[in-house]
Amino acid sequence: MLAYAIRRVVQAVLALLLLTLLTFFLLHLLPGGPVVGILGHQRVSALAKRQFIIENGYNKPLVVQYLDYLRKLLHGNLGFSYKANQSVDSLFANDLPKSLILVGSATLFALLLGIGTGLLQAIRANHIEDHLITGGTFFVYAMPDFFLAQIVVEVLAIHLHWFPVEGPQGPTWTSCFTQWRSMVLPVGTLTGLSLAGFSRYVRSSALDVFGQDFIRTARAKGASNGRVLWAHTLRNSLGPIVTLVGLSLPGLFAGAFIIEDVFNYPGIGLLTLNATYNQDYPIILGTTILLGFLTIVGNLFADLGYAWLDPRVRIT
Repeated sequence: MLAYAIRRVVQAVLALLLLTLLTFFLLHLLPGGPVVGILGHQRVSALAKRQFIIENGYNKPLVVQYLDYLRKLLHGNLGFSYKANQSVDSLFANDLPKSLILVGSATLFALLLGIGTGLLQAIRANHIEDHLITGGTFFVYAMPDFFLAQIVVEVLAIHLHWFPVEGPQGPTWTSCFTQWRSMVLPVGTLTGLSLAGFSRYVRSSALDVFGQDFIRTARAKGASNGRVLWAHTLRNSLGPIVTLVGLSLPGLFAGAFIIEDVFNYPGIGLLTLNATYNQDYPIILGTTILLGFLTIVGNLFADLGYAWLDPRVRIT
């Protein structure tokens, strides 16, 4: 297990280095170079541009610039947004916890519901319950994120007045809990978009486990249906789900960007979308680094979790 973990950690570090290299060259490939990308297209005197280049080391060789860029990233310095007049890391420190609460809550609910419905589908495979759950979840899954969010707002917020139209608008992440009614629609929408994939994987995995010899042996020894389901089937069905969680992180965050925009949810997604409209490249590149880091780390933990659940993968 230790050798497998070391290999996966080394691969994750290499992936992070490639990510930083990509974002570094993206900044230099912007029209006008990093000066225009960071300062924007507003009129800046030649003297001010020259001073900016010297202060930030853009007159140095690219290798030295890249090493300086890595050093800043290791110290949590993601750059400075001159349009917001604030450092990117301070903006993220305020908005990222709200996005993590949104994505984390939706993932947790989707997992719990997906495992429950997936096991029910496996137990009642090819029965009416299986077909109804499959049809319902995939109907929601097939909808574009923004379309489902708009339907939820129109029905539950505007017509029925059950929940607020907007997400929590407090200045800190604690507003996600103090204004919990404002969280219901964003979390519920993102949960529905993720549910189908989890339930389908659990169903397929559980059906595969049901046909294994150790399940037949457990039944032959007189194990109850509950023990067979929870002690034998569930753990052996969770391997693909652990991997799916890690692989679905980019999609979850991409979906959260749309959800934050529709519900005016003040997270990192809404911040980045506004930065895109304003061509605020330091925030855009900072988001790329941050979400890439979260994705790589999420996949790393998924690999390690899968190896813990299924020792057979450690030899690969």
